Amino acid sequence: MRTAATNRNCQSISKYDTLNPSVNEKFRAVTRNCRPARGVNLLIRNQTRGTVLADKAAVADTSEKRRTGLLKHTGLAAGEGLWIKPSEGVHTFGMKFAIDVIFMNKKGVVLKLRPNMVKRRISLCLTAHSVVELPVGVIESSQTAKGDQLEFVK
Repeated sequence: MRTAATNRNCQSISKYDTLNPSVNEKFRAVTRNCRPARGVNLLIRNQTRGTVLADKAAVADTSEKRRTGLLKHTGLAAGEGLWIKPSEGVHTFGMKFAIDVIFMNKKGVVLKLRPNMVKRRISLCLTAHSVVELPVGVIESSQTAKGDQLEFVK
């Protein structure tokens, strides 16, 4: 499991001169546990149907990122999305556009779908572990259904 201490170590060790062999070994050992850099695109695939839901998805895995979510966005382009983990619910208060929402358990199995969730709405699934927010129409076009298995590839 990654911790704040691990991420702090990643930043401090990366500042060292990695030409020194002993520091280089420490750098390699610690960076295995580092989170990916910002802007890394995540591929979200529906294994059951053989379709791609998003190829440029971001991950909201910190408290700050989960709070902000898509509130600062003006829309989602095709292929974009946001994987919020952990999360049992989402809202669209303050959002400027509608979204498709998929709730999943820890294994990536779809528990609930909320297509075309418009502004000023709340959706919950108390048994969910994480949520994917996608542009409107992705659930319908990918034929994603309850019980489908989703795969997340970095």
